Amino acid sequence: MRHDDVWRAIDAIAAENGLSASGLARRSGLDPTAFNPSKRIGPDGRARWPSTESVAKVLAATGTGVDSFAALVSGQAPNMARPRGGSARRIPLIGLAQAGGDGFFDDAGFPVGGSWDEISGPDVADQNAYALEISGESMEPVFRDGDMVIVSPGAPVRRGDRVVVRTKLGEVMAKQLIRQSAKRIELQSLNPAHPNYNFDLSEVAWVHRIVWASQ
Repeated sequence: MRHDDVWRAIDAIAAENGLSASGLARRSGLDPTAFNPSKRIGPDGRARWPSTESVAKVLAATGTGVDSFAALVSGQAPNMARPRGGSARRIPLIGLAQAGGDGFFDDAGFPVGGSWDEISGPDVADQNAYALEISGESMEPVFRDGDMVIVSPGAPVRRGDRVVVRTKLGEVMAKQLIRQSAKRIELQSLNPAHPNYNFDLSEVAWVHRIVWASQ
C-alpha cells in the first residue's frame, strides 16, 4: 500500500460522487481542507496519510464498501486508469452544444473520432469518460457558462443523479434523473425556468452519469 495510491483512491471516490476533494471531506463531516493536495505532504516533506477514522467516514458518507476501496487502492478496480509519475489524466473534451453532432460518439455512447480536444482531469475510474463544456445559461444555477463536467458511460445511474442524455434524434441534454422505468425516463431540468422532460426509452440512445464538475 503506497501513499499516492491511498490518496488516488480517495480522489476516485470523490469523482465518482461528483465531488471535489474538499466537497468529499465536507460530506464526510471533516474539515473541508482535510483532503486538499497541500495537506498530503507535511512541511518537513514527509507523507501525510489519511487516518482510518477519516477513511471510515468517507466510506460511510458515500456508501462505498471496504472491498471497493481496497480495489481502488490496489488498482484492481475495472477500467481503472492510473497515471504514474504525477502525470494528469487526459480526458477528451467537446462542448455540450457540439455533442449532438455526428462523429463524436459510437453506438454505445463512447467518445470516438479525432475532433475532440483534451483536458487534464481527475483520475476517473472509467477509461471511456469524457468531458463536456457547458455553454449558455440554460443550466444555471447548477452549471454555468464555461463549467466543465466529466461524464462516465460506465458509472451506474440512480435516481437523483445528474446525467447527460442523448436522444436518437441527436439531442443532447444535461438533466437530473427523476425516475426510470422499463418503458420511460423522467428528467428534471437543472434550471427551474425550463420544463422537465419525459421520454419513452425507445427514444433514448444513452444515459450517462456526470461524476465530476469544475465549479
